[in-house]
Formats: sequence, C-alpha cells, structure tokens
Amino acid sequence: MRISVEPSLDPASYGFRHQLRVRFAETDAMGIVHHSRYLPMLEETRVAYLRHIGHPYSGIRAEGVDMSVIEAWCQYRVPLRFDDVVDVHVSVATVGRASFQMSYLMTVDDEVRATGVTAHGCVTSDGRPTRLPGWLRELSA
Repeated sequence: MRISVEPSLDPASYGFRHQLRVRFAETDAMGIVHHSRYLPMLEETRVAYLRHIGHPYSGIRAEGVDMSVIEAWCQYRVPLRFDDVVDVHVSVATVGRASFQMSYLMTVDDEVRATGVTAHGCVTSDGRPTRLPGWLRELSA
C-alpha cells in the first residue's frame, strides 16, 4: 500500500479531536518535541477516536482483528514544544477491502504544527489479512 491521502489543513474537515499536552520527556536538548514522539501522539488519538465511536481497540482485538500500521507519514511544519496543548484531529480518509488510511492534523491555538497519515491493514490474530469490519467500512461512506 502507498499512502495516497493529503491531509486537510482545516480542522473542520476532521470528525474527532483529541487534546494532549507535550511532556518534558518528549523533547530534545533544544526543547523541541523529538520527531520520534509524533507517531505515538497519532496512535493515542487513533485509540481515543475508536473508543469515542464505540469500538475500543481492546474490543476489536477480542473479535480477532488487529489493525496493523503498515505505513506512516508525518510532515513537521512548526515544532511542538514542552507544555504545548496540542489538538490532534483525525478522520478516516480512505477505506478498502482489507486496509484503510487515517489523516491527522496537529494544531496549537489553531496554528498548524504537523500533518500525518497512517495506513493500516486488517489482520486476524495469527497475522493473516482479513476484511475490514463492517462498521469501519461504513465510516468513509
């Protein structure tokens, strides 16, 4: 799969917003969030979104489905810094038979700080590809 989504820079384009605060441990010697810490922020938001729509990840896994990240992309626009309160916006961008992509927008006080996309493949608990759950296919409709 190749990421094919260009994330919107408009927060109104996203169906969910999760707020988090940058911790000191996430910053480097310059006080800037290290690039490796952005993907965990996207993951935290994705898990919060699934919980919000009534499909917590633990429940999805209990049904024998995992949503493996098969590709991730992030564009750093303006650095995040210690103690910033970050709004991470997320939406399901594309849905296929066994894969989907999610787009993200990270803002602080309405200033765009970063965008991202994650591509996921649905697999069974033993790692075999499987179709997306019906509720997930309906999210992009």
